Amino acid sequence: MLKIFFYMFLMIPLCFFKKSYWMVQLMLFMLSFMFMFLITSTSQFMKISYFLGMDLISYGLIFLSLWICSLMLTASESINRFFYTKNFFLLNVMFLLMMLYLAFGSMNLFYFYLFFEASLIPTMMLILGWGYQPERLQAGIYLLFYTLLGSLPMLVGIFYLYKINLSLNWYMLNSNFCNYLFYLSMILAFLVKMPMFMVHLWLPKAHVEAPVSGSMILAGIMLKLGGYGLLRVFNLMLSMGMKFNFIWITISLIGGFLVSLICLRQIDLKSLIAYSSVAHMGIVLSGLMTLTYWGYSGSYTMMIAHGLCSSGLFCLANISYERMSSRSLLVNKGMMNFMPSMCLWWFLLSSSNMAAPPSLNLLGEISLLNSIVSWSWVSMLMLMLLSFFSAAYSLYLYSYSQHGMLYSGMYSCYNGYFREYLLLFLHWFPLNLLIMKSEVVMLWL
Repeated sequence: MLKIFFYMFLMIPLCFFKKSYWMVQLMLFMLSFMFMFLITSTSQFMKISYFLGMDLISYGLIFLSLWICSLMLTASESINRFFYTKNFFLLNVMFLLMMLYLAFGSMNLFYFYLFFEASLIPTMMLILGWGYQPERLQAGIYLLFYTLLGSLPMLVGIFYLYKINLSLNWYMLNSNFCNYLFYLSMILAFLVKMPMFMVHLWLPKAHVEAPVSGSMILAGIMLKLGGYGLLRVFNLMLSMGMKFNFIWITISLIGGFLVSLICLRQIDLKSLIAYSSVAHMGIVLSGLMTLTYWGYSGSYTMMIAHGLCSSGLFCLANISYERMSSRSLLVNKGMMNFMPSMCLWWFLLSSSNMAAPPSLNLLGEISLLNSIVSWSWVSMLMLMLLSFFSAAYSLYLYSYSQHGMLYSGMYSCYNGYFREYLLLFLHWFPLNLLIMKSEVVMLWL
């Protein structure tokens, strides 16, 4: 595990070379392919070095981080073209990737907390430094304070755990705590990060203000940190979870439905995709909270799938934004006439977003439905509404942006660059290929 970290660490000087932008991107792709061969097929910790190690859950999420960070550099080509302090941008992405790698790879709860918080800094830098509107300052503050306020009680919880348990290693934490405050403090940080409905306000704000790379990393990896943390810490509080998880499941399912309705009245492309993330994470959280095997593997599957799918949709929104200088659906309508071949990618990613086969979203959603309905049949009502409206806003996004009269201020026809098609292909292809090898995400035994 340290060899991968050193590979990333020693790439930092490369960020300061004059024309190293594509070099860094290619080296990250190379690292992704090297990492592919390290696949672990068990839920035991493998490749242990010092405090780093990985099992199947962290393997998938580290791989997703490497992949999304490589694609971030492909998507942010305008930073390279217009010299928007691109060396610092590269440095920022590398630092973020290292923090994420250490967060997912650490086998110690305190280290996980430390890097979980540290990954916040480069994300905020991305929003403040390369965002579009002046409101990005407010978005950065929202992001910082929501996350910090949620996770400070967790730090106290970790110290309390160390006092009782004398170890913070994942595989040493086997005690079952019946302490209300401990349960709440351990779980709150991750609920804000997921984000659960009612503490989700920072997410749409951060997405709308962030540059495309910021949106990709937020949707692709940041939301997964919360889910990963919950998967890890629930071993400690199973009996408390049995008592109180119904609260979070209820909030998430009702919230998911309400957010789906909010999606249907958005006119900003990015805002719509950001709210759809909240709806998806609501169902992931509900599945996780049922504490069943189906719920665990389904939520993990859905996290991987949503990371690729949502990130791809943000890339599409950015491609439209670069041509039209606006993210409004009123300006971006009739894009089928303007960029005919981009229309296929809009269709493919929108359909994946509403869990159409053969995407990985379908597999995740089916297992999540299974787990939530087996937990309580009353939840069927909300799940029906959630699935229906999930399809509704994905269709709304696709049909409004692709069909209709072309905006009169447009040029006649303009196709995408090869770079953009490659970028979208690298989001969509793994998303639909992984269904062929679904035991990687579904079977952790």
